Amino acid sequence: MSSIDYQRLTFDYRPCAEQSNSGAQVTHPVIVVGAGPIGLATAIDLAQQGVSVVVLDDDCTLSTGSRAICFAKRTLDIFDRLGCGERMVQKGVRWNVGRVFLRDQEVYNFDLLPEAGHHRPAFINLQQYYVEGYLFDRARELPNIEIRWKNKVVGLEQQGTPGTPDARVTLTVETPDGEYRTTARYVVAADGSRSPVRKLIGVDSHGRTFKDRFLIADVKMTADFPTERWFWFDPPFHPNQSVLLHRQPDDVWRIDFQLGWDADPVAEKAPERVIPRVQALLGPNAKFTLEWVSVYTFSCLRMDDFRHGHVLFAGDSAHGVSPFGARGANSGVQDAENLAWKLALVLAGHAPDALLDTYAREREYAADENIRNSTRSTDFITPKSPVSRVFRDAVLTLARDHAFARQLVNSGRLSVPAVLHDSTLNTAECDAFAARMVPGTACVDAPLSRQGRDGWLLPRLGGRFVALVFGAPSSLDASALAALDALARDSVPVVPVFVTPDAEAGEDTHDEYSVWHDAQGLAAQRYDAAPGTVYLIRPDQHVCARWRNVDAAAIAAARERAIGRTAPELAPMQCAA
Repeated sequence: MSSIDYQRLTFDYRPCAEQSNSGAQVTHPVIVVGAGPIGLATAIDLAQQGVSVVVLDDDCTLSTGSRAICFAKRTLDIFDRLGCGERMVQKGVRWNVGRVFLRDQEVYNFDLLPEAGHHRPAFINLQQYYVEGYLFDRARELPNIEIRWKNKVVGLEQQGTPGTPDARVTLTVETPDGEYRTTARYVVAADGSRSPVRKLIGVDSHGRTFKDRFLIADVKMTADFPTERWFWFDPPFHPNQSVLLHRQPDDVWRIDFQLGWDADPVAEKAPERVIPRVQALLGPNAKFTLEWVSVYTFSCLRMDDFRHGHVLFAGDSAHGVSPFGARGANSGVQDAENLAWKLALVLAGHAPDALLDTYAREREYAADENIRNSTRSTDFITPKSPVSRVFRDAVLTLARDHAFARQLVNSGRLSVPAVLHDSTLNTAECDAFAARMVPGTACVDAPLSRQGRDGWLLPRLGGRFVALVFGAPSSLDASALAALDALARDSVPVVPVFVTPDAEAGEDTHDEYSVWHDAQGLAAQRYDAAPGTVYLIRPDQHVCARWRNVDAAAIAAARERAIGRTAPELAPMQCAA
């Protein structure tokens, strides 16, 4: 697969069964509109949980150029669960260190992953067409995903009362052979910032458009720059503007030049304009070729509501941010993960339709956090008044020698997963814990071992509910083990995973349980775990409850809350006196 030119790969249009007069008309469980990273991630996640998915895309190619290139550790953890993370990491350029410059002097540097004991780096750089290509390769391994190329959605009707079994969405789809109609219980709109589905529903996104232009130049060259993120404010080779440099695979380097609002977006893409800018950065003797050039503007905005009946919006169709901070694609992949497990449970009849409302609320909260940080980055990078410019330069000057000022420097505060503090799916804490892994937090990784083999914590979690128990099965009495076993065989199972500091317990013969040795003690440290501590982990690897003792009834109640089956009169849950 490594020899495939994903930028130039094209896919054949093929008529589907619904276009045949004799074809049986079926109602698909889920139709995903858009075969970009978010649409494919959603489809793969659903398919791995047994849901059949149809993906519609109005094109027949993958992305061109670098576009989204920075993929964060949390996204890589999700890609691992989808079955393509290792391939992306092997191809991508790993980096943890960033450097900030004012003119020709380094202001300071930072390390986004300063501690050891994590499977994945803070970020990799990988061109979007590789990400889409690897996701596509994974999708076609799954028999319950059907991708239909050159299928453009031109009509949408919703029938039935939302939340009832008769509710449906009917799409009118335009193809080279004419139009046809297809029906689904749910539609996921992952069709990008210009979302045709959003227009068909008649809703808009709201926010702020920034009056500035940036040039992306993908440059192929051999250079001795380190694999780091370099950001310049007001560099001598591009005065009064900013520049960002990233290394990508295949000896391709991405350079973003701020141009200003008055720049001509067509003229600035001409090689005679681009090459001198690149030469000024790299030096007069640098040898390079231009791979791809684009001029962009951006907005920070979102839809008011990510759910409209049985149509759910994810990724750029739902929200948009500036490129500073790598928040676009990363947050979209997190949308997909949040949505997929909830859709799967609702479709299986194990959770009420209202569980999908929590997708909208949780990801709207995350979008607001991303927009807030992205807007601050943009305002810092592109000051629009003399006063804000003076403030920015003063902060940068002070940051060379003073740690407090470095907290104010914003060259694109980089993507981190939102902590869903106020999610209605969380269970209130009744015991004292260190703050880091509060309910709503995405789980962090830690090294583990089992029967002489090294492993990691996160692959033990995800795709199901997990009771993460710190201690060996032998530390529990028979009734507690029996209760955990019953939970594991429930219609919505909670699977126990044991993590113990005892090497012998980690190698024991409890084959019916997943028992792992916390050899370095990092799992217990990161989860503030004492013997008997238990965490309930959602299928999207977010903490939804934690206790200091194993109580199967409490775990079951928290699971019911996390899938929306708790009766309203019992919510919110309170700690016992």
